[in-house]
Amino acid sequence: MSQEPIDSPTTWVARHVKSYAESGGARGHLFHGAPTLLITTIGRRSGLPRRTALIYGRDGDRHLVVASNGGAADHPLWFHNLLARPQVKVQVGAEVFDAVARPAAEDERVRLWATMTEIWPRYIVYQRETTRQIPIVIIERAATSDLG
Repeated sequence: MSQEPIDSPTTWVARHVKSYAESGGARGHLFHGAPTLLITTIGRRSGLPRRTALIYGRDGDRHLVVASNGGAADHPLWFHNLLARPQVKVQVGAEVFDAVARPAAEDERVRLWATMTEIWPRYIVYQRETTRQIPIVIIERAATSDLG
């Protein structure tokens, strides 16, 4: 992912991402009290890097994000992108690393959902507002062989 990523088309998200990235994570890590990371996926159709900011949680060494799309009927585009190509780039504060992302399996989801709704209770409202099950995504640091 050597090309400069395209930031979210949502204006306030793009501003958040820009501030986060340009400050090396000094600004924007906390969003309304919740920790955020930047995730860069590769567009499944365009092949271009796409970057957005997401609230995250932790499960041991793994990072967790929620594909809520604010409770919309459809999954967010970044989620579709990582399903097509799970290799992603992540920035948490000043740290930038390559990772592999995957949706949580059903047997993991209940516990991880509780973790994420504790961090951002609004996810409960988002789930009520949609008929789709909102995915939890698990992000794990990539081993060199995962980056192919």
